[in-house]
Amino acid sequence: MSMNVVDTIDQWVEVKNVLVSVSDKQGLAGFIPRLLAINSGIKIYSTGGTFTAIQKILGPAGARNLVQVSDYTGQPETQGGLVKTLDFKIYLGLLTETYNPEHQQDLKRTAAVPMDMVVVNLYPFQATIAAPGVTVEKARGNIDIGGPCMIRAAAKNFIRVAPVVDPSDYEMVIAVLKAGGGKTDLALRYRLATKAFAHTAEYDRAIGEYLTKQNYADQVAVCYQLR
Repeated sequence: MSMNVVDTIDQWVEVKNVLVSVSDKQGLAGFIPRLLAINSGIKIYSTGGTFTAIQKILGPAGARNLVQVSDYTGQPETQGGLVKTLDFKIYLGLLTETYNPEHQQDLKRTAAVPMDMVVVNLYPFQATIAAPGVTVEKARGNIDIGGPCMIRAAAKNFIRVAPVVDPSDYEMVIAVLKAGGGKTDLALRYRLATKAFAHTAEYDRAIGEYLTKQNYADQVAVCYQLR
């Protein structure tokens, strides 16, 4: 199958659908209401603890703006939050290209929506392994799968999607949205994408380095009852 080569994109993309799933909720209480102040019709798709946090931030009046990802995909979250966002409708919404008619048909066929912004940061792996007495199993449980996948998909599609991985960038994003009448521009999306790929690379590097340093007999095998 040949790779799509895109030659036409929108400089400015209106933010209508935002996917939010964050471990670090710092700044969220300010960011979410300001998004809706810019465009009161934005739909926010969220999961687990982030969904609950946004519910509290917005109160009853924000119910029309907030959608639980499991309701959107039709698939409930698995036990322990193991699988929440790894779903075809999510990734079609992240990766779809605006001027690709087949992609647009796929959106209609699946009743999916194009995600215009992704606000995601990852399970705190570095903080977990820095704690005294942490086991390999505890570290393994704090390896984020869905988060890096969403970040990478959004960053790959910077031609349309804004990937926001750092709460310190919320102010910059809001400033561009205000200046652009609720739209992101290519310069912002590209800048955010470069940071997003660096973020996931650093995350994976930390995991690889940690696992490499563990002694199999003394630190890995002892975590489990081997059958």
